[in-house]
Amino acid sequence: MEARLDLPKGTLHVVATPIGNLGDITLRAVQVLGAVRLVVAEDTRHTGLLLAHLGIKVPQLSYHAHNRRARLPRILGALGVGDVALVSDAGTPSISDPGQELVAAARAAGHEVVAVPGPSALAAAMMVSGIAADAAHFVGFLPRRASERRRTLASVAAWPGAVIFFEAPHRLVEALEDAATTLGDREAAACNDLTKRFERVSHGRLSELVREFRAGTPRGEFTVVVAPAPAIETQPARMLLDHEVHDRLATIEEETGDRREALRRLAAETGLPRKSLYAAAVRPSSRESRPPGARDDGPTGGDPAGPPRIRS
Repeated sequence: MEARLDLPKGTLHVVATPIGNLGDITLRAVQVLGAVRLVVAEDTRHTGLLLAHLGIKVPQLSYHAHNRRARLPRILGALGVGDVALVSDAGTPSISDPGQELVAAARAAGHEVVAVPGPSALAAAMMVSGIAADAAHFVGFLPRRASERRRTLASVAAWPGAVIFFEAPHRLVEALEDAATTLGDREAAACNDLTKRFERVSHGRLSELVREFRAGTPRGEFTVVVAPAPAIETQPARMLLDHEVHDRLATIEEETGDRREALRRLAAETGLPRKSLYAAAVRPSSRESRPPGARDDGPTGGDPAGPPRIRS
């Protein structure tokens, strides 16, 4: 790597690296990695193999979740005398990988931060999933604890688009089960080892994927793309009686543990305003009363002297 770029001094380059196939490295990434004074890597051993494959000899410094704060002064010092590249083990730094804190600190210190885009497990999974993702909500790695995981999924249940998350192999089945329970049994794609020789993309409903992976032993990290909620769930539905609103709201609130979130999800299901749903849920005569939002005008269009309403 004789040629070197004429790079602005003190620039932090955020460089995407292959997620499996080394042939996916971009020409620009090769040029930048060969031109900087220091490569900040999540795992220097892993990145060292990539640099050796590219024929690049450049100093490295480890930077990961357990040492990132302690490393900041040293990295900022290196930026003061030259250019630095930030890479993760695979894919794009700062997307569910260390990097955001360093990027913010470099910018706050007056350094330019430049993206060198390239391979991304998120983009690759969306490309091969076959699932409409014009709008998508990416939640990164789901929480390890089941209650927190379900709460995270519940927060995006009413989102009008695809839901995408990363998951470790030993938690995949539990995550798919929670997704089926919280989001509904939607179509999904579980993507694994993308760009590698034995890449795998499993399609089916979430319940089908649970059965598939329970029968085997998942290996490697997964990117799961879950289809948007069926249109019938996001379009205005029939008017609900108060007791139906009360019962459905209670069910959702038990799942989410949050009244406000439950109202938001019920509004998305029914197409009715949250205020009307809340009013229907708290009305005393919840087993018999009118649909939410209906006016109590009586048979003569609002005449208070009209005959009393007869409840069925």
